[in-house]
Amino acid sequence: MDTIIVLDFGSQYNQLIARRVRELGVYSEIVPFYHDLEELRQPHIKGIILSGGPNSVYDEHAPHVTRDLFDLDVPILGICYGMQITQYLFDGVVTPSDKREYGKSELTITTASPLSEGLPDTSTVWMSHGDHVEALSSSFELLGTTPSSLAMAKHKTKDIYTLQFHPEVTHTDYGKQILRNFVFSVCHAVASWSLDDYIDQTTALIRDKVGDDLVILALSGGVDSSVAATLIHKAIGDQLTCVFVDTGLLRKDEGDKVMATYRDHFHIHVIRINAKDQFLSALNGVSDPEEKRKIIGREFIRVFEQFKADHKDAKYLAQGTIYPDVIESVSIKGPSETIKSHHNVGGLPEEVDFELLEPLRELFKDEVRKVGLALGIPKHMIMRHPFPGPGLGIRILGAISERKVAILQEADAIFIEELYAQDYYDEVSQAFVVLLPVKSVGVMGDKRTYEYVAVIRSADTVDFMTATFSRLPFEFLDHVASRIINEVRGINRVVYDITSKPPGTIEWE
Repeated sequence: MDTIIVLDFGSQYNQLIARRVRELGVYSEIVPFYHDLEELRQPHIKGIILSGGPNSVYDEHAPHVTRDLFDLDVPILGICYGMQITQYLFDGVVTPSDKREYGKSELTITTASPLSEGLPDTSTVWMSHGDHVEALSSSFELLGTTPSSLAMAKHKTKDIYTLQFHPEVTHTDYGKQILRNFVFSVCHAVASWSLDDYIDQTTALIRDKVGDDLVILALSGGVDSSVAATLIHKAIGDQLTCVFVDTGLLRKDEGDKVMATYRDHFHIHVIRINAKDQFLSALNGVSDPEEKRKIIGREFIRVFEQFKADHKDAKYLAQGTIYPDVIESVSIKGPSETIKSHHNVGGLPEEVDFELLEPLRELFKDEVRKVGLALGIPKHMIMRHPFPGPGLGIRILGAISERKVAILQEADAIFIEELYAQDYYDEVSQAFVVLLPVKSVGVMGDKRTYEYVAVIRSADTVDFMTATFSRLPFEFLDHVASRIINEVRGINRVVYDITSKPPGTIEWE
């Protein structure tokens, strides 16, 4: 298939760049910036995108490439750091900055080019950079500016384009059009990638890898593990055993619902392990979010290692790891800066007595949902909001206790119940309640109270790499807050989180 390569310089958005290209029907793969240049000479590689990154080109350990990259006779698009490293290598002037430029800016097209086809003269773009290009290389011509930067440029004789802004994020109004122009008008790629192909290819790969061995799958009941279970079951049938670990950190009544669902609909062999005491004991007194995640990951593996001791023929541990899990922990193929580890990818002990099987590892959430629907999973299950592997362990900020879990379960259940009741659940992408490790003074029944603060969080997103807070009506929020305060003992104040991603993450920890 025609392929667009993304060279990873450490950007948190590198997977999002690949996702945007895949949305156009063209396969995209991410490789580290130090990838063998000879492998990039393959005829199916139609273009290369240089991602952004957190470094300055002047940093001692900054990721660098050589000028040989630009002699491959393949169209190249440099984004943010990709623009800076390109100009640096072509003797342009890149100036270190004392502070970052972050947020929206206005792009003005100064010279028409294939990259700006279909764009208005001015449009909103998203900036996130420290260094900037003060003067272009003499080999380049300026195509566009923002009030603070040289924002778009092209090599005078080669198909090498550079952008100071991020076209891959939704905050850039015509970002998808810019990428479309690059992929089709500049690279002349042919759209030939689909998720139907992905299902057929992945099931064949699973069968080939697993052979006659047995697979244990860590089933949470969420979208990712459900799709992974169905995909693997399609490939190897009864060689798969799903293990549902009830950590005591799940939503209210979640364990019973998961078991009923998989017995009645999927007809997949599922074993339930009640491990609440084990997890809560291991988490006792722990407040640091990274340590909590790693403890939860470690305890998961201990449960499965014990399970395997009783099922010695099992060779593989399957997980519902997806792209956002990986990119926010560590890039799957490059040096991306870690934001937070996920129990699937960042919390495993160094020596694990399993071979991991992660069939969804290179898919975004919306792609996972499309695969699930194609596999015949009911829509109401596929469109369910994501629930993190560490569960309420990362929605209770600070130390965890059984009482705090019970408080949060009740508050969260009320919020989700009202979203369904008032037809908002399908309108938002992810909604939940967070319990803060602080208390506030209140008055209830003419008495002073001193109880916990709860945060209502609801986000709207397509790919979970960027998100905005949901514009839920005040009347609805007022009703939810009143119910939580009146019905949940232990909470006397409710606030609403209006932080977008970036700069925040969807989860608080």
